[in-house]
Amino acid sequence: MTTYERIMSVIAEPMGWLLSLLYDFIGSYGITLIVFTLLVRGLLFPLYAAQIKSSARMKDVQPKIQAIQKKYANDKETMNIKMMELYKEEKFNPMKGCLPMLIQMPIILALFVLLRNPTTFMPDAKMLMAVHEAFFWIPDLSQPDPWVLPILAGVATFFSFSLTQAMSMGGDMGNTAGMMKMMKYFFP
Repeated sequence: MTTYERIMSVIAEPMGWLLSLLYDFIGSYGITLIVFTLLVRGLLFPLYAAQIKSSARMKDVQPKIQAIQKKYANDKETMNIKMMELYKEEKFNPMKGCLPMLIQMPIILALFVLLRNPTTFMPDAKMLMAVHEAFFWIPDLSQPDPWVLPILAGVATFFSFSLTQAMSMGGDMGNTAGMMKMMKYFFP
């Protein structure tokens, strides 16, 4: 086990226990993975929603921020003071959008480590056979799907990015339009 896996095992082991428990109840590893993923996503949804709300709020405050940046471009200290006053007046915390992402990241990384090598975090012998079950077109769930799932993931990422971009930017991207458009096509 690598150092990274040891660090992630703090979160991955309880997730492995839950995955094993779900498998005992459901009986199909493929369906268990789907239910498990929906459970994790459901638990992380409040954090994701807070992040999206903060991004939408940033869109409302952005014109005022740009006005302050333009007005005090040569005086960084005054600009910072005015920005803090604006944040206080608008009751807006720019870090509120990043904090949920920082909380989600270790959970998502631990989930990746768990699903990449599930038998490391689930010592139950029945799980050794379960991870090799077939599911739909995938003959062995312990091996990555080379075509269908990666393509679906790319399409889902594209639509998710498009939706998030439309909600947070409202279609008005200003100077960052080129970069955002490139990211929209590059990230998937």
